[in-house]
Amino acid sequence: MTIVPETPSVLRLVPISRLAAGGRWRVEAMRSLREAVLLWFTQGQGRITIAGTTRGYGPHNAIFIPPGTMHGFEVTPRVQGTAVFFGRDHGLDLPDAVHVLRLRDPISQKELIGVLENIQREIEGDRPGAARAAQHHLGLLSVWLERQILRAGTPEPLPGRSLAAQRLVARYATLLERDFRSNVAVADFAAALGVTPTHLSRACRATCGRSAHMLLEDRVLFEARRLLTETKLPVKAVAEHLGYNSAGYFTRAFQKAAGMTPSAFRKRPAAAPVIPRK
Repeated sequence: MTIVPETPSVLRLVPISRLAAGGRWRVEAMRSLREAVLLWFTQGQGRITIAGTTRGYGPHNAIFIPPGTMHGFEVTPRVQGTAVFFGRDHGLDLPDAVHVLRLRDPISQKELIGVLENIQREIEGDRPGAARAAQHHLGLLSVWLERQILRAGTPEPLPGRSLAAQRLVARYATLLERDFRSNVAVADFAAALGVTPTHLSRACRATCGRSAHMLLEDRVLFEARRLLTETKLPVKAVAEHLGYNSAGYFTRAFQKAAGMTPSAFRKRPAAAPVIPRK
């Protein structure tokens, strides 16, 4: 069995403009994290897909994404903001659902900016107790988030989107995230969800503009790229980890989707990912 090294997961704040360091695929392709993340957009606009549903985002939007939630979003040169990665050992009581907060209140915006500045100051400083202080400020961020969610109330359905389709695709995204390494076909996912592959793809296109197969392929391709850039696993081991029967079949599939072989992708010059190393 292939053992994949864990990516270090600690509290960190990263400018959203830097998230695509090493390639736009790092933000645009479907992926999930094993830690919670808060995306705070201060400038620019684009689209974000979370759990199979695509919506727009713009200035003063704060989007909370729980661990294990499949997502990807556009980052144009005009987009600015901060991504807060909570780390896996934060010890906080965080929401277990996605929340999209559109902050029209200047006071709420200033509160969030102030908390983030305090966290960043402690992370970058070398004063005694800085790590502990940063965690306390992170706790204040969780309180701010809880208050904003209560204030926002029940989210309104996205215009022109069927709630039934959104729920079906969210269930598909959860299954996909769990089993995408198992070489499971869309037909198998559809059977597990009690629908036909055609119905599932129709729902996916209605919620995010992509077919069920495209979402699956995008998720697998992101993981392949991640393993090729962040580990030294042989291509054969990467193929096995992703459920491919042979390295040759994986290479052909990767080249068709990415435009180059796995080995060529690994050798290409690219900026290092924005991930701290312990």
